[in-house]
Amino acid sequence: MIQDNWYKKLKKAPWTPPPYVFGIVWTILYILMAISVYIVWTDKKCYPYCKELNIFFLQLFLNIIWTTIFFKFKMPFLAFIDIILLLLVVGNTYKKFYQINKLSAYLLIPYLLWLLVAFTLNGYIIVMN
Repeated sequence: MIQDNWYKKLKKAPWTPPPYVFGIVWTILYILMAISVYIVWTDKKCYPYCKELNIFFLQLFLNIIWTTIFFKFKMPFLAFIDIILLLLVVGNTYKKFYQINKLSAYLLIPYLLWLLVAFTLNGYIIVMN
């Protein structure tokens, strides 16, 4: 996680995990996402490619730009909008993947739950700073 003086000075939610937790959690979540998309990509309903993968890659893009918006541009409100869109797109990804392979969808549940935590952390920063 990218941190600088700006982030360190922000009032953060009491339930904000210690910085090292983010690296561990995101590593696990990216592994689960990779397995999930691999299962769909190689499923006979999708192979060699299906439009459901576009939704997955859209959520991955929204995920990646959140860090830039929040930390580089120091725009928590815009990052909050991004995370709302991210939640909607990941929810849609879950729904679409479920139709192809239930396990691939289930592997996204921890990601959805973590995004809800991130949503509350981002929201707290907006309200309290």
